[in-house]
Amino acid sequence: MSSGPALSAPYACDPARSRGRLHAEAEHAERSPFQRDRDRIIHSGAFRRLKYKTQVFVYHEGDYYRTRLTHSLEVAQIARSISRALGLNEDLAEALALAHDFGHTCFGHAGEEALDEVMQPYGGFDHNVQTLRVLTKLEHRYAEFDGLNLTWETLEGTVKHNGPVAGPLATKPALPGIVSYSEQQDLMLDSFASLEAQVAALSDDIAYQNHDLDDGLRAGLFDIEDIEDMPLVGPILAEVRARYPGLDRSRLIHELVRRVINAMVTDLLTETRARLADLQPQSADDIRQAGRPIAAFSETMMAQHKVMRAFLFERMYRHYKVNRMTSKAKRVVRELFHLLCREPQCLPTEWRIQADGPDTDKTARVVADYIAGMTDRFALREYDRLFDFKDPA
Repeated sequence: MSSGPALSAPYACDPARSRGRLHAEAEHAERSPFQRDRDRIIHSGAFRRLKYKTQVFVYHEGDYYRTRLTHSLEVAQIARSISRALGLNEDLAEALALAHDFGHTCFGHAGEEALDEVMQPYGGFDHNVQTLRVLTKLEHRYAEFDGLNLTWETLEGTVKHNGPVAGPLATKPALPGIVSYSEQQDLMLDSFASLEAQVAALSDDIAYQNHDLDDGLRAGLFDIEDIEDMPLVGPILAEVRARYPGLDRSRLIHELVRRVINAMVTDLLTETRARLADLQPQSADDIRQAGRPIAAFSETMMAQHKVMRAFLFERMYRHYKVNRMTSKAKRVVRELFHLLCREPQCLPTEWRIQADGPDTDKTARVVADYIAGMTDRFALREYDRLFDFKDPA
């Protein structure tokens, strides 16, 4: 891969042709609209809170393991590298990568599952919808608007990074929170997103699978011998061992993971370039209307990807040590939600004034927003404050 910047491709999102922001703002003299989006994301409170939000391991289980923050930075690095190689807008891809986990709750997927469960009478909870809420409503920083007032392209990529969410090409119906927002700023829910958004989504897949493999090995949830026969991983492991006999375990793991990442990125670039050659797109809208994803892995890599995902699901995400923390995490989220919905007067003042009576739809949504924004550490402290008589309120 070339280290220099590629010339901008005709199918890249051009910041000079952005569809703009919901609330009109004067352009900046030195920064493009997508650069400003990225900078607003980095300076947001939601971004800082990712530091203490679970990826797989709860924050206090070890300083080495990934958090949502370090994961997001790793996704951004991969997305920028791929975007540069394809001549895409790196700033837009980076912005999408850095913001993609804003809607995740404390305690990772365990927290989201628990919050979705208790929110079922009130419309449920989805982290993609919550990301949009954070970006357009819940960040309170600017004098003239709620949210970050990001460009259309960044919001579109956030909502549709996995493909259309409405129309015949959607894999599942659009959620009400996305539909209602699109009514005021049409995000073209029935089309694919930009190639930058597609790249950011696949960069997430590359990052989380490889770094969960790394964390799982280092945590001792499984060992190197357990992955020797895995497609893609096994042959690369054999190459590393042959080239570096006697390499210590820590360096062996790192060398393995970096080479698997490189293999996945190389495959993605090869397949995406083949699809671009077939489509011959002349604009970003040609990508949106292509009728299928243009950024993609080959069929062989997709099959290997599924094997790795199934292994991690069985040996890591469902490991009894992770299950025990998952059980505790769900209990914390459920009990916080039920108490605060029944007794909204226990909410901090800035949240309490947004709620109304006990167990109403409005109060439930306020409580869900409050809990979703919590870090692991804050959620545990709030639990102690509300349920432990020895802990000061």
